[in-house]
Amino acid sequence: MKTALTIAGSDSCGGAGIQADMKTMTMNGVFAMSAITALTAQNTTGVTGIMEVTPEFLAMQLDAVFSDIRPDAVKTGMVSSDKLIRTIAEKLRGYKAENIVVDPVMVATSGSKLIADEAVETLKSELLPIAALVTPNIPEAEILADMKIASQDDMVKAAQIIGEKYGCAVLCKGGHSLSDANDLLYDNGSTKWFNGRRISNPNTHGTGCTLSSAIASNLAKGFTLERSVERAKDYISGALAAMLDLGKGSGPMNHAFALTGRFAETAE
Repeated sequence: MKTALTIAGSDSCGGAGIQADMKTMTMNGVFAMSAITALTAQNTTGVTGIMEVTPEFLAMQLDAVFSDIRPDAVKTGMVSSDKLIRTIAEKLRGYKAENIVVDPVMVATSGSKLIADEAVETLKSELLPIAALVTPNIPEAEILADMKIASQDDMVKAAQIIGEKYGCAVLCKGGHSLSDANDLLYDNGSTKWFNGRRISNPNTHGTGCTLSSAIASNLAKGFTLERSVERAKDYISGALAAMLDLGKGSGPMNHAFALTGRFAETAE
């Protein structure tokens, strides 16, 4: 069985963060592992508290994973401080980690800010250059490319700026604020659009975590980057189309929409 590691924050309601990542990785056929960067007091309506781990403890978690069950792919999510980002980059470089997917989490679906300003610069300088892929939504791509994005042409320009500056592939996600669910992959000078079906579901908590984890899972299994993105988009469409409705705010998706078998049965 192939393996994948998520390095991210915990979501106490289970819709985003490492909980969403591990559900996604499991449903996409890889063995999921985690290194937790922070505990959050969080639900579908917002984030009420963040308690970071120390850089030393994060390093211990990463050492524990890499020294025993080496991941075939790594996904990074919420990392809120400069020192934690540096710790992650140092360890991933030291262990020569492969198939690194960086989800540059800056703002939660609910609108809560999840990263310190100084950490954004460290994310750019330390994590992006070692990434195989970075997966910004429109607001995140605007920050990384230092430009306003109001059209698909702007998405192409922003992805090109990010990709050329940091030497990584870029998946610019259009579903956040443009009128479609089309995503743009920029990889080494070439571009490809992935047309998504827009699903009328207000419950989108954890979509970014889920997509990046699904891509990492497919990279771990040996699929090409393009095919990994395609498969990940199909998976997230299924999770959204299941129309799970939990919580009072922007609720979670049903990551286990395709789960069948006697252990998934409910009581009559």
